[in-house]
Amino acid sequence: MREYKDRINAQKQDYYKDRFYHAPQTNKVSIIGSEFEYLYNEFQNIIPISNSFVELDIAVFFINKEDNLKALRLAKDLGFTSFTELICSDFLAKDNSYEVQYLLLNMTKKQRIRIVTTCKANETIESGVCVFKGLNWSEREAYDMLGINFINHPNLKRLLMPDDWFDHPLKKSYPLQGDEFAQWYEIDRIFGKDYREVVGPENRDAGRVDCDDTNNFSRIYHEVPKGAEPISIAYKQEYQEDEGVMFVKKIKRADSKYIDGRR
Repeated sequence: MREYKDRINAQKQDYYKDRFYHAPQTNKVSIIGSEFEYLYNEFQNIIPISNSFVELDIAVFFINKEDNLKALRLAKDLGFTSFTELICSDFLAKDNSYEVQYLLLNMTKKQRIRIVTTCKANETIESGVCVFKGLNWSEREAYDMLGINFINHPNLKRLLMPDDWFDHPLKKSYPLQGDEFAQWYEIDRIFGKDYREVVGPENRDAGRVDCDDTNNFSRIYHEVPKGAEPISIAYKQEYQEDEGVMFVKKIKRADSKYIDGRR
C-alpha cells in the first residue's frame, strides 16, 4: 500500500466556479394530517423516529441505524415492496458520519417513502439485502465509492474500482483530479512504468465535464440534439406509478433493435 497524503476536504479547493446548478431548498411539511399519517403511526409504534416530514410528496423518516432492518421490514409489510434507490452522502468533515437513505415505493397506493439514518465512519451498518435483494448492488457500490461497511452483506467487495485501489473516490476528501497513484494506475498496468513518459499521465480532471457542452455531455432528462442549445425544462422523465415503464421481466427479442456498430 502506498503512502497517502492527507487532503481533508480537497474537493472544496476546486478551481472552477458555479459549475453546477444548486437547486433551491424544497418545502418540508408536517406528516400529521397528510396522506402519510398512517405510516407515521405505524412506524412510531415500533421504531423510535427522531424526525419526520413530507418532502416532494415523499414521506421521510429519520431512524437509528440499529433499526434499519426493522424499518425496512415494516415498510415492506405496509406495501412498499419496491426498493428504488440507496443514497449515501459523506458528512465526515461535519461529524465523522455517513448518511444512508433507502427509497421505497408502494405501487398499489402510489406512495414513496425515504428512510434516513446515519453511520459513523468507524462503525458498521446492517446490510438490508435480506429484506430487499436490490440492495446487493447498491450497498457494494456504497462500500466501494464511500467506504461504508455493511455487515452481513453476501459479497461486500470492490464493485467499480480495482481491488488494490486506495481509498474511496466519492469521499469529499478524495482529490478531484485523483492522486499521484491514480494518474499512473492504468498506464503502469497496461504499458508498464517504462512507458510513462511516452503515454503521459491519465487526465482525471473532473472539471472537464461541462454540463452546458451539448457536444460532449448528455444531460439526463434535458437531452437535446448534439451541439444544440441546452434547455432547462426536464422532459422524458417517467415514474413507474404514473404510467411509466413498470418492470421488465422478460425481453422480447423480436421487438429488440440491434445496432451494427458505434457511429
